[in-house]
Amino acid sequence: MGRGRRRGAPGNDEDFSFVSPVVKYLLFVFNFIFWIISLVMVSIGVYARMTKHAEAALACLSVDPAVMLMVVGVLMFIITFCGCVGSLRENICLLQTFCISLTIIFLLQLAAGILGFIFSDKARGKVTEVISDAIVHYRDDLDLQNLIDFGQKEFGCCGAVTYTDWSQNMYFNCSKDNPSRERCSVPFSCCILTKDKLVVINTMCGQGMQNEEYIKAGDYIHTNGCIDKLVNWIHSNLFILGGIALGLAIPQLVGILLSQILINQIKDQIELQNYNQKHRSDPWS
Repeated sequence: MGRGRRRGAPGNDEDFSFVSPVVKYLLFVFNFIFWIISLVMVSIGVYARMTKHAEAALACLSVDPAVMLMVVGVLMFIITFCGCVGSLRENICLLQTFCISLTIIFLLQLAAGILGFIFSDKARGKVTEVISDAIVHYRDDLDLQNLIDFGQKEFGCCGAVTYTDWSQNMYFNCSKDNPSRERCSVPFSCCILTKDKLVVINTMCGQGMQNEEYIKAGDYIHTNGCIDKLVNWIHSNLFILGGIALGLAIPQLVGILLSQILINQIKDQIELQNYNQKHRSDPWS
């Protein structure tokens, strides 16, 4: 493909190129930034994975944050690699792969948002299922444990639907044959903490709370489940979530637009080269 950038009449100037260097290198820089981000994500995911016990990590593979980070990072790496190389080499195949991939991801995100809004009850049930599965593997994975503790502290909740959901975990299970010292208890992250820094924090405040009545347990721990708290938080922060969704969508749309512009420019350049080659060999045609 012609690499000259001197502008002139397409039919007379051998160095004329339809490919804009601004579009080309803007698309390259755009992809390169996200390519670096994807490498960082994969590195963090691999490091977190390697520092875990393999058998513990495999037990909760579907909700392992490290695995999720690696999957997203690898997918982003492949897509942005196609965009980087495709823009530099002016390769239509790689650019189309990049453009189609971004379009599919954007449409999937859009469809997921619409379906989640329409089938909110089913979406709620699926989230409940995921949280319940995470509760089961709470002690098996340190990253998962920290994530659940952060969520319960941040939202002031305990369990998926109610605090007794922690009985699903083998360590907190209330069955009489459970030898665990945490039998019928809840994690410390469920506890209601005082803001008075002079008071000594009781880290065993969740001990035996599943045996207590709902009202009495509410004096010491958060008894409401995280699902209701999460739904209320979403309703209260719709504008913020909308802004985040828009912030995620804009880079994708910019990438799709730039790649499509560059593809069209490359196709025009190929037609120009074919035209020049034909008239060079047969000037009377």
